[in-house]
Amino acid sequence: MLRAFALFFFATIAICRAAEPRSTIPATAQAKAPVDQLIPWLLDEDRQLRGIAFSEVILDTTGKHVLAVDRKNETDERVIKQISAALDETMKGMNAPANPIHGIARINEVSSHFEDSVRALLNTTPGLSCDFPRTADGKAQRSGYPDLRIVDLASTRVFYLDPKLYAVGSRDSSFRTFYFEPKIATSKVRDDAVHLIAGFEHQPRKDNRWNFTRWDLVDLSQFKVKLKAEFQGSNRDMYRPEAIVATSAKKPD
Repeated sequence: MLRAFALFFFATIAICRAAEPRSTIPATAQAKAPVDQLIPWLLDEDRQLRGIAFSEVILDTTGKHVLAVDRKNETDERVIKQISAALDETMKGMNAPANPIHGIARINEVSSHFEDSVRALLNTTPGLSCDFPRTADGKAQRSGYPDLRIVDLASTRVFYLDPKLYAVGSRDSSFRTFYFEPKIATSKVRDDAVHLIAGFEHQPRKDNRWNFTRWDLVDLSQFKVKLKAEFQGSNRDMYRPEAIVATSAKKPD
């Protein structure tokens, strides 16, 4: 169902963008326009757009498979232990009093420091390489999912790792903490791979210090997501000269 819906969704968007303005389309044709088929899908959020397997989203949007961690596989067990050691060392380093992250007031601005630390530590781990994933045109890109690409050099097995920070007491929160935006040109998922989240828990900032209390490594092979549709527009889209019907007589001094 997801693959059919994905094809329908993106085809609909492409058709709608190429279509003539609706004011020029006869009323009978408007009722059958692609956008009129799309809206009911988006409104039917509870039935169609919740509980979607993340592995299906990745497969349908990138053609790549999300691989489960195999705890009986020697390679997976070793790599998980190596990643765990890097996470331990990262948390220890972040909690060190001299770490510059304590001078950062917003926790959202701290996450890149975790990415840098984990990347550096894994690159010094024998048998592993770790870097920022590259897009189809070979450009390294930090924004968007996933943050890090780890390769076990002996087996060439790939592990995507996305470090995340969350506040104590928010593990059961229903607020959005993960998102994946499917794009062709800038997609960073280019391998059949294990997908992992490294979640670091932190206490509220106190006395100009952050304190990280634990981490969890999460296998996303059974992860479920939901689609939240959003129609967007920019200031350029809104403030078109032909659309302005009134304006202030004089700018304030």
